[in-house]
Amino acid sequence: MRFYRAASLEDLWSGEMRGVCVAGKPVLLVNIGGEVRAYEDRCRHLGLPLSDGKLTGCVLTCPAHGWQYDLTTGQGVNPESVKLPPYVVKIEGDDILVSVDRGANGAQ
Repeated sequence: MRFYRAASLEDLWSGEMRGVCVAGKPVLLVNIGGEVRAYEDRCRHLGLPLSDGKLTGCVLTCPAHGWQYDLTTGQGVNPESVKLPPYVVKIEGDDILVSVDRGANGAQ
């Protein structure tokens, strides 16, 4: 599994999110209570960037049609039948590293 530098911890404070490009793939980084997670930065509805949405606590609302996701798990809140593909994250020093390699999607 290959990891790529996605951002710095200084760039992603607790309660914040940001869209980044990692190895040519759109990635949504989110810091929930000091824990950094990464997901595919595309709504499961129409594929629009979720990084343009609104984060309230741990729930992200897509700006297009209001689909919502719990970013502690990636699970859909509305609708419940969807889930965001996660990416594996590791922290080295101040660097946020993400693996977007094929087969790297899985539990955080």
